[in-house]
Amino acid sequence: MKKALLIMMAALSALAGCKTTGKAGDSAAEPKDTTVMARFVPERMDDFVFENDLIAGRFYGKALEGNPTSPGIDIWVKLPGKLVANEWYAKAMEDGGYYHRDHGGKDCYKVAVSLGGGASAVMLDGKLHFPATNYRSYDILSSEPDSAVFVLHYPEWEVGTGRISLDKKVTVVGGTYFCKVEDTYTFSGLDSDSLTVAAGIFRHPGQGTIEEEISTPDRIAIWEKASDQSVEPEDGMIGVAVIVPGASYTGLSTGDDHSIAVRTIASGETFSYMFGSCWSKGSIKDADSWFELVKSTTVK
Repeated sequence: MKKALLIMMAALSALAGCKTTGKAGDSAAEPKDTTVMARFVPERMDDFVFENDLIAGRFYGKALEGNPTSPGIDIWVKLPGKLVANEWYAKAMEDGGYYHRDHGGKDCYKVAVSLGGGASAVMLDGKLHFPATNYRSYDILSSEPDSAVFVLHYPEWEVGTGRISLDKKVTVVGGTYFCKVEDTYTFSGLDSDSLTVAAGIFRHPGQGTIEEEISTPDRIAIWEKASDQSVEPEDGMIGVAVIVPGASYTGLSTGDDHSIAVRTIASGETFSYMFGSCWSKGSIKDADSWFELVKSTTVK
């Protein structure tokens, strides 16, 4: 009965063009029969999941804070074609490890406390500073057959002498390995009237990471072995990339644990960028093919 109610509420809230606002404990927003979906997942620890016909991933919500508290994007690898996230979540209600095993894709990308596969963070004194909480509320601005737009809200937290809040707007469209992000950082009390922000990719130690600094200075990409071997041996490689128009630096973060692209913004200014991923068991088989796709991707 509970599952049926969730499905019914999700379908009603996903009518084309609707705006849905919510917080932890609210119902889901789930488009049906489309090439794109994005919704709150009350049945699983306040996840917010997004997916198109090529990629999938999720952001962590309040219920998962401490395990971990992280802004990182958790990449889910999948074969091109159908949407799978709702099926995986439903099966995980009976078998908690379901989506960590390969069913034409899986959750095998280890995020921990990091930027994961393309989140952004404040940089102060050369170090990344993550939000103090996971996202706490959301708005679904639109849900169309081939696109979805949502905003995740991270409440104000302290960084150095200042206070910062983040609204993360994500646009997901069908037929592409990339999503667009428009992050609005609002801040006060800092020693400067500008803020350095980095979009980045977590590099997994021991996974044979290959990095490519693309010829234009606004994008960076990696290719590495799948990272989480806690449930079954991993198969295949993962490509991840970020593209930050106007980036002043692309390369390694302090500590060499992230590949980042950096730009400076004013309070309330939008930090726009794109993140993308692929799996070698899908259509992109090798590092060269992934790097070429990243190079040729048009910033929107």
